[in-house]
Amino acid sequence: MNQTSDQSFRLPIQGMTCASCAGRIERALVGLAGVNSVQVNLASDSVTLRAPADALPRLVEAVREAGYQVPVEERELRIEKMTCASCSGRVERALAKLPGVLEVSVNLASEKARVRVLAGTSDAALEKAVADAGYQARALAGDKPDAAGQALRRERLAVLLALLLAAPLVLPMLASPFGLHWMLPAWLQALLATPVQFILGARFYVAGWKALRNRAGNMDLLVAIGTSAGYGLSLYLWWQSPAGVMPHLYFEASAVVIALVLLGKYLESRAKRQTGSAIRALQALRPERAVRLGEMGEEQVSIADLRLGDVLVVRPGERFPADGEVIEGESQADEALLTGESLPVSKTPGERITGGAINGDGRLLVRTTALGAETVLSRIIRLVEDAQAAKAPIQKLVDRVSAVFVPVVLVIALATLAGWLLAGAAAEVALINAVTVLVIACPCALGLATPAAIMTGTGVAARHGILIRDAEALELAHGVTRVAFDKTGTLTSGRPQLIHLHAIETDEQGLLRDAGALQRGSEHPLASALLGYCAERGIRPPDIHDSQALAGRGIAGRLGERRLALGNRRLLDEQQLGSGPAQAQALAQQWEAEGRTLSWLMELSPAPRVLGLFAFGDSIKPGAAAALAQLAERGIECHLISGDNQGSVASVGAALGISQLHAQVLPGDKARLVGELRNDGAVVAMVGDGVNDAPALAAADVGIAMGSGTDVAMQAAGITLMRGDPRLVPAALEISRRTYAKIRQNLFWAFIYNLVGIPLAAFGVLNPVFAGAAMALSSVSVVSNALLLKRWRPNLQPEENQR
Repeated sequence: MNQTSDQSFRLPIQGMTCASCAGRIERALVGLAGVNSVQVNLASDSVTLRAPADALPRLVEAVREAGYQVPVEERELRIEKMTCASCSGRVERALAKLPGVLEVSVNLASEKARVRVLAGTSDAALEKAVADAGYQARALAGDKPDAAGQALRRERLAVLLALLLAAPLVLPMLASPFGLHWMLPAWLQALLATPVQFILGARFYVAGWKALRNRAGNMDLLVAIGTSAGYGLSLYLWWQSPAGVMPHLYFEASAVVIALVLLGKYLESRAKRQTGSAIRALQALRPERAVRLGEMGEEQVSIADLRLGDVLVVRPGERFPADGEVIEGESQADEALLTGESLPVSKTPGERITGGAINGDGRLLVRTTALGAETVLSRIIRLVEDAQAAKAPIQKLVDRVSAVFVPVVLVIALATLAGWLLAGAAAEVALINAVTVLVIACPCALGLATPAAIMTGTGVAARHGILIRDAEALELAHGVTRVAFDKTGTLTSGRPQLIHLHAIETDEQGLLRDAGALQRGSEHPLASALLGYCAERGIRPPDIHDSQALAGRGIAGRLGERRLALGNRRLLDEQQLGSGPAQAQALAQQWEAEGRTLSWLMELSPAPRVLGLFAFGDSIKPGAAAALAQLAERGIECHLISGDNQGSVASVGAALGISQLHAQVLPGDKARLVGELRNDGAVVAMVGDGVNDAPALAAADVGIAMGSGTDVAMQAAGITLMRGDPRLVPAALEISRRTYAKIRQNLFWAFIYNLVGIPLAAFGVLNPVFAGAAMALSSVSVVSNALLLKRWRPNLQPEENQR
């Protein structure tokens, strides 16, 4: 890049402590192509330099690779007056030129711009850049809650006025097929058409002029030129006509085109508003006030006044104001809009509460654990907004087409005018055909095809507990051919449960009662599993005396005159009791081969003997088998990757029908294994929930994290499932497939519409009125097609029918 396109940059730096730091940063930056005049200032913790205008991302990355940080912030702007893909592209280019802007994404469907900037970049500078490009912008933080609704009402009023004024002009044309030939006087036609053209249609002139001033084109320019030509031709023909002769005028064409375009934009805006309904539904879950329990009793406070650790009173039917922990009371919580779980979830002391959920029939006291932007609800909203603001890779093709679309249409219109004139047609006919080309050619549908589908798809997915973090994951997931599952916490519950038991010298109920007595009061996971099993069967273990923990071996205690012990094989060997009869020994070997953890119940006195044995293991999650079956039906190859032993992995694989098993895989090797699965061109999804799964989630084409897992896993994944239901994995792939299908359908019809409509207009087959109607219909049809995604429901059979 030449010197004239260079600009000055001032980068704030974090982590500089001495002159050697400054030297390291200077060397890192000087080594980049085109960078010069580097000056590092230790006093202000900044560096000033000159570099090519598009070099900022490379500069920031170079500083980071040198071991320092450049603070970066993310801003959101509401963009007004955009009408087509050319507009969104112009706003992106205007913002990208600003010093301090790293990345820009403008979404035509949501009318928002997401901008990553250097810390300290002002919103005023961003808003001015957008204004200079011919549009209006304001920081989303200061946006009025019902700003979009007010704008929609203004659009509706303009449409009604335009239709009322244009109706008398078009009535004669509609009546002519029925043998009724009449026409309004020329002066009345001009009186009706003029306010439509220059008052209600002023927006097209203003936006078109701003586009020309910025040496660009957009839909507004095409409409302004086309309708002005029709209006001007009518004035000319009226002026040229002899007295008493009624000329054929085209006032109705210009007025009806503007009225139809305004109608199309109104319907489009209303439909676009529906694509954002998921975000508004989530935002509506936030209550504005809470009841706090203080020293003086209960008091109503604003949500903004809450502090961590506050105790809140939540009555039946109220929404939980913030994330917290139940400290008193029992109830249920309806979390359907947050997780997609249709059934209420039981809440008792110690249970976690998610802000925005609805309390059931019990009064609860809740201690707050997260507020504001750190709550689960706020994080869900951010994830959905991020996905809706991002651009899918396929959108890049659309952006390139849109950048040259309007100039190409203007050239075609001029060629149409010249071609008809050279063919000997009257100037009036040539001009009307050129006007029709301008009117029918509109890049709106192209610009809306992808973002409208993505906004609707991510929104409906969020309603069912599937959070799609970025558009790239949404686009890739439809083509997944292999799914690699982590075992523990993903396909299994992650908590040990009693899987098998075998009584030797007693019956099963007696075996459970004695073992449960030893485990009463223990916090060990195996104790919890055993006591839970007893509770399910209504067995109440008696009290134990002289309880003694045997480190690394088990536990012992006295029950009446008997001394009992429950422990592992090491304790069994110490007591020299053997493994019991042959049947018990065979079962122990079989269960150990399955990867189960074994415990033996022994009577130490008065008669030393083995009473029975227990096998503990991780139980398979409800829905796991159904999820694997759905993936198999679609021809998707499934792999099981785990750090557990071969027996445990083989047991789960056999139960779920997975033949591709990878056991004893270290956390660092999971990512390598996922990479190997991708080597033959397969599109691989990795499903996991733990910290050790994060590298593999990042290495996969599509990472899918269980929302019941760790934050690290969710940050590494492109898709997060808000509840640990494995059936949401095929559901996530299905909504991706349907969304991508809508994108392709929309792009197909948008391209076909122009490929067919422009030649028909150029050859005189269409008139401007029908062209205007077709143009309006194209945008509405694209958004309406995307909205059909709202009918999607995940397939959660068969478990739903069993409840």
